[in-house]
Amino acid sequence: MKMRRAVLYEQEDLRIEECEVPEIGEGDVLVKNKISATCGTDVKIYKRGYPLLKPPHPFGHEYSGVIAAVGKKVKNFKEGDRVAVHNTAPCNHCYFCKKGFPSMCEDMLFNRGTYAEYVKVPERIVKQNMFLLDESISHKNACLMEPFSCAVYGIEECPIHLGDVVAVNGAGPIGLMFARLAVLKGAHVIVTDKAQNRLELAKKLGVHEILNITNIEDSAFAVKAMTEGGRGADIVIEATGLINVWESSVKMARKAGFVLLFGGTKEKSILSLDATLLHYSQITVKGVFHTTPRHVQTALELLKMGVIQSDDFIQKEYPLEELEEAILEHAAQKVIKNCIVY
Repeated sequence: MKMRRAVLYEQEDLRIEECEVPEIGEGDVLVKNKISATCGTDVKIYKRGYPLLKPPHPFGHEYSGVIAAVGKKVKNFKEGDRVAVHNTAPCNHCYFCKKGFPSMCEDMLFNRGTYAEYVKVPERIVKQNMFLLDESISHKNACLMEPFSCAVYGIEECPIHLGDVVAVNGAGPIGLMFARLAVLKGAHVIVTDKAQNRLELAKKLGVHEILNITNIEDSAFAVKAMTEGGRGADIVIEATGLINVWESSVKMARKAGFVLLFGGTKEKSILSLDATLLHYSQITVKGVFHTTPRHVQTALELLKMGVIQSDDFIQKEYPLEELEEAILEHAAQKVIKNCIVY
């Protein structure tokens, strides 16, 4: 049986092609796709490549669907089940997994290629990061599980206390998810971005102050000016992947503040820090990558609770043949996310 899928051959060379539906092994599952969501990482991969991927490769990693077939050794899932599926799973055996850092797994399984009519889910992901959906959650909400789990992981790494000032730089999907979670933790949240439509959504999600930095030369000074005594934010979260924003984020923190650098940067980017500032202001700077199975499950539970809604994050629906248009519209920041429907 044939199906359609998207393959990225080179930067900005995205093709929709026909191929055979994947064959599954005894522990695998075949999912008939319902919804695939565009992602900031997809935009980066499309425009500039990605250090962990060499083209040509299947494209996409956020989706939700219905099980079309199960391997004979699969337990707890059956044909016809509605499922949310993450695109990775750690090995649980390597040094870093045993040390409690599954996001650093030396044998992380990545399952790319979710802009497709059918997706093969490998056994390891079936066991760790595939979840049944009840009727209380739509496929469109469920496809937010993957990016939301990254924000859930990142926010747990931040020592946020009630009443803290949290500055989030970047109002893309991940930045908005971080902002929403920080609000729920009882923080006073400031969000910066250059896209006013995204900043307005941040306000809808409950943030207290927004700052359009389009014509602001020194965003760090501007954010500090919004804090009591100009001391800076207690917590700063970077969610753009731009190295200059990484550097300005460090400058936004108060003395003894905490900076989370989450947005993935371009390959070979070099971060320049003021060593004197870092030392004498006793600032903690932490990088966080990806997520963990525990945070994936937590993200799904939060989605079921309605903490965020797809109506806020996904603006338009496209057929698979118009994927490139959906990606470019996302890249132009005309939307938060788009989705492909099957």
